Amino acid sequence: MTIDIIDLSDPQYQDLSPVQLAMVRAAQAKKDSILAKAASEKKELLYILLQNDNARSSVRAQEEDRIAKQAETDVAVVREDLLYQLAYEALGTEGNENGPYRYPENPNYNLTYSQRFLVVRNYYMQVTQDSATRLEAYRADSLARSYLGEFYQTLYDLLASYVN
Repeated sequence: MTIDIIDLSDPQYQDLSPVQLAMVRAAQAKKDSILAKAASEKKELLYILLQNDNARSSVRAQEEDRIAKQAETDVAVVREDLLYQLAYEALGTEGNENGPYRYPENPNYNLTYSQRFLVVRNYYMQVTQDSATRLEAYRADSLARSYLGEFYQTLYDLLASYVN
């Protein structure tokens, strides 16, 4: 698979974690799918216009431009989403004098509250599969109250919604 969704040098690709590399490959597959669909739509348009003896009309050029612009827009969305995911994934690899950032051992206070919400949510979703135990552990977590601020209740409600 040729990866051209983002431009990275070989050393930069080597520095990607397996999770990040999987994200890049998935985004590349989405991009390839979008471009293949656009090519298919253009081909179908040509066949329809040929059937109606309008293959040389300006409609073809206009529709092909529209399809190409839509494909470019969709690819840009996939690219931006990939860059955001890579940046978010990289947050976990940073750290301070206490070691790498990891909730609850060494929480990252440089994150926005919405990013903190995601970190704490991911932590509790990985702690246990039992939703009731997960909710009790979260309820007893005094660090989460101060770390999440107003998002504490939002995460509590989310975890409570998983309990049967």
